[in-house]
Amino acid sequence: MYSKVYSAALLGINMEIVAVETDVSDGLPSFEMVGLLNSEVKEARERVRSAIKNTGYLLPPKRITVNLSPADTKKEGTGFDLAIAVSLMCALGMFPTESVEKILFLGELGLDGAVKKIRGILPMVELAKELGC
Repeated sequence: MYSKVYSAALLGINMEIVAVETDVSDGLPSFEMVGLLNSEVKEARERVRSAIKNTGYLLPPKRITVNLSPADTKKEGTGFDLAIAVSLMCALGMFPTESVEKILFLGELGLDGAVKKIRGILPMVELAKELGC
């Protein structure tokens, strides 16, 4: 299954929309993330896996690929955690993709699933408002 949700990247004083695409398929279980990611973003794999498990959901042993697009924009920080988790849960059929349209997902996840604050949230919220999210 495939899903796509949206987040935002802070690039200096500018913002850029980031599409978080997730594909879940049969095959050797893995969780790969691509799209010019720094180490904090790559570590989201473990935060997201733990957060989903600790909120009572089960991640099946599947091949999971997450792409943060555009690929030529460097993604930094922990603010993509929530978008990755929501996209993954949609791709697994845990809730319908239509329920997350027109939402910009921003936030770091704690291992217990709690959403934590991130830096640069004000310009991201302004961008969401401009886009009608």
